[in-house]
Amino acid sequence: MGWIIALLVGGIAGWLASLVMNRDASMGILWNIVVGCVGSLIGNALSGPLFGIRGSVQAFSLTGLIIAFVGAVILLGIVNFFRRGSVR
Repeated sequence: MGWIIALLVGGIAGWLASLVMNRDASMGILWNIVVGCVGSLIGNALSGPLFGIRGSVQAFSLTGLIIAFVGAVILLGIVNFFRRGSVR
């Protein structure tokens, strides 16, 4: 059951991040899920050592969603930088 919740939370986090980074039109639902799940890994890798906060997308929590969202925004910023030459 945890992987289904992870896909849902990852999809929501990826979709919200794509809206913030103006990439919504170029991404489908599959890429939103991938970006959200990878963003969760990035967010946990950064928030754990820096702030001592961990959030899991396998058991829905607001903390996990926020960490996945921030990680997804960072991931999309990196992708935008290498594809377009600017973060935005």
